[in-house]
Amino acid sequence: MNRQADTVLITGSSGFIGHRLMRELARDYRVVGLDLKETEVPEGARFVPIDLTSEEGVGKALRDVRGHEGPRIASVIHLAAYFDLSGEDDPKYDEVTVEGTRRLLHGLRDLDVEQFVFSSTMLVHKAGSPGTTITENRPLDPKLPYRASKIRTEQMIREERGDLKAVFLRPGGVYSNRCENAFLAHQIARIFEGRLKGHMYPGDLRTGQSFLHLEDLAEAVKRVIDRRDGLPPETAILLGEPAAIGYGDLQGRIGELIRGTPWQTWQIPKVMAKTGAWAEDEVLGGEPFTKPWMADIADDHYAIGISRARELLGWEPKHRLSDALPRMIENLKSDPDGWYRANKIDPARLERGRGPSDRVLDSC
Repeated sequence: MNRQADTVLITGSSGFIGHRLMRELARDYRVVGLDLKETEVPEGARFVPIDLTSEEGVGKALRDVRGHEGPRIASVIHLAAYFDLSGEDDPKYDEVTVEGTRRLLHGLRDLDVEQFVFSSTMLVHKAGSPGTTITENRPLDPKLPYRASKIRTEQMIREERGDLKAVFLRPGGVYSNRCENAFLAHQIARIFEGRLKGHMYPGDLRTGQSFLHLEDLAEAVKRVIDRRDGLPPETAILLGEPAAIGYGDLQGRIGELIRGTPWQTWQIPKVMAKTGAWAEDEVLGGEPFTKPWMADIADDHYAIGISRARELLGWEPKHRLSDALPRMIENLKSDPDGWYRANKIDPARLERGRGPSDRVLDSC
């Protein structure tokens, strides 16, 4: 197969995942990145601005693609979506994620597209409990706006794809050697700073989730494209590391790597965690990342099965979070300011220091 002659479109190409995919796929394909704003475009790729909230914006971008790359598109990797931390519904979930995808699908009808790959999430599935494994057959659960928007979009694609092959990728929590996973990064930062709240968790300490290294995700996407002729017309594929490290064990490992001693974590009532998150955000003006709704999902367990990925793609992850943590923490220790910036955490937190209650528990 002459893959260099195949064109691949990537929406959300300026994001954490999209930018890396552009770089990886440009080695083998003619890659066009689509996003609102341009970032560094790797050699062998091209950028075209697109506004998914506008039919005119989508049409203009796809006409540009047709004019430069021609009508034949091997695969569209659709990463662009809306997300915020409020835990509340927002019109942008429909405007960007659901209807933006619909506009894109409709616009692609004027091109000869072989495959449409939608980036969903393992979180569309109903959570499990420690000791259980989630597969693609597990029921879906739209209990939070972000998850609900992904479920609605998957259903819309099924209804409107026509003869276009569709793949629904449902990855675990994506990370890199610098972390770059918001939830994990804040967990590490709280322990690094010795914060009191870093010792507390409002859920079963055995619960955890499957993670996925960015390099393993990129390899899976490449295989989805390469094997597009042999894939079913419509399929969902879970991607992640099969082992889900329990929150308590993960805390302990992070603490040991940072401080050289085990890190104690206590389970606290959800109402206490919600009240504390609300007070810190609304009254004290503290860490804006932690939200009350996070306590509601603290017992959710996502250990995923990847038998379908093995069968259809011949894929399994080469990385493990447990193996990546030492390098991740070493990067933090060697350049705390740079690590915080890379993970979109305010480096001023390092300068403000800790309060008295945090220092009391620093040796716990």
